[in-house]
Amino acid sequence: MNKWTRWLILPSLLVLSGCGLVSNKKEIRDADLVKASYQAADALVKNAPQLQLYQSRPILVASFVDIDDVQRSSTFGRMVAEQVGSRLAQHGYKVIEVKVRTDTIFTKGNAYSSEGEYLLSRELQDISRHHDAYALVAGTYGASKEVVYVTTKLIRAQDNIIMSSYDYSLPVGDNTRNLLRAATASRR
Repeated sequence: MNKWTRWLILPSLLVLSGCGLVSNKKEIRDADLVKASYQAADALVKNAPQLQLYQSRPILVASFVDIDDVQRSSTFGRMVAEQVGSRLAQHGYKVIEVKVRTDTIFTKGNAYSSEGEYLLSRELQDISRHHDAYALVAGTYGASKEVVYVTTKLIRAQDNIIMSSYDYSLPVGDNTRNLLRAATASRR
């Protein structure tokens, strides 16, 4: 190999090796969380026209919980609940934020359902009666690598009947990922 060939090969190898360092990974951008939460609240109201008849009675809003561990929430779950409650208040509803431990929101199973189903806990039902609440907003979320799936339900307080529900998904960008990591309850 002559001297000039070596001088051409060396820089070529350096340039080509640099191409391998460039990531082809597409950056996932976060969605507008407030906008998505407001759309969820709007859909709950739209799909439950009977709610208008009880606008003078409060609606309780509880933190949204992780579908895989309903005793666990996160900053994401608390923020979505706050934003849905805020939007309901903008619609003229009386909103009461329920600040309870996440393990008091749901209880597992009952005499009529399989053990895999969850119902509102007795404590939350008692809070509903105490405030004469007509309904409760509760929700769950489940995160995958690139998407978080959210289910929002408007539940009639007296009998746990789902009056309205809305499902949506959001891309998991850096901000959403950080909100999902901030868990409140320790895993057992």
